Amino acid sequence: MTDLRIRPALHDDLDAVLAFWKTAAEGTSISDDRDGVERLVARDPEALILAEQDGGPVGTVIAGFDGWRCHLYRLAVHPERRRQGIASALLAAAEERFVRLGGRRVDAMVLVRNETAHHAWGAAGYRPQEHWRRWVKPLTD
Repeated sequence: MTDLRIRPALHDDLDAVLAFWKTAAEGTSISDDRDGVERLVARDPEALILAEQDGGPVGTVIAGFDGWRCHLYRLAVHPERRRQGIASALLAAAEERFVRLGGRRVDAMVLVRNETAHHAWGAAGYRPQEHWRRWVKPLTD
């Protein structure tokens, strides 16, 4: 994995990231479009972390910090590159970012049905908090 590069995604990377998510990410989000990702990068240029290998994306994670809480979204690794330490490298970069920003605890959005992800998150030291439930309300149609 010596040729793995971890860096913030740039504006020029966004189309490749969106295409990558169609291959590598589990499920879709209302924000998985060009406008949504552009807003993310414009608001927080270091939040979308990209793992590159051989000139293209092989992994992503969104490390959002609102000044109070640290949130992880869209941890995704290309199916052919899984179990090679890419997710661990992305999580380490995200956690380092949070520590640098003064974060004290991190949470991750993980689909209930994604059993493979549950094992990966558990191996990385994360645990579910069963007493919490996510409540959502779409602001657009």
